[in-house]
Amino acid sequence: MTISLGMVTFDTTDAPALARWWARQTGGTVDSAYGDGFVLVRAVDDGPVLGFQQVPDPTPGKNRVHLDLAAPDREAEVERLLADGATLVARRGTDDFPWVVLADPDGNQFCVAQADDA
Repeated sequence: MTISLGMVTFDTTDAPALARWWARQTGGTVDSAYGDGFVLVRAVDDGPVLGFQQVPDPTPGKNRVHLDLAAPDREAEVERLLADGATLVARRGTDDFPWVVLADPDGNQFCVAQADDA
């Protein structure tokens, strides 16, 4: 018996808004079949489903789980994400493997690397 990844879930104080933001970034579709308290973003391909669960208070401190994303043009994608409300946390890595740490509008951190580096 094995397990498989079903979904990556974020706690948020505004599930519909954060789901819409991530849908724009990934090209996925928003599925609010469960109401505003739990909203899904379904990937356009076989990627994981992202879940956004309404909670009364924001998660304090650094998030324990984050997404590692890859883009064919890392810098162009970082600029696009920043223009749509992400914030720059840090540029990290080495000359051989650099990545950029960003935060979504709720402060959840995620990384963007060059697709051929990932």
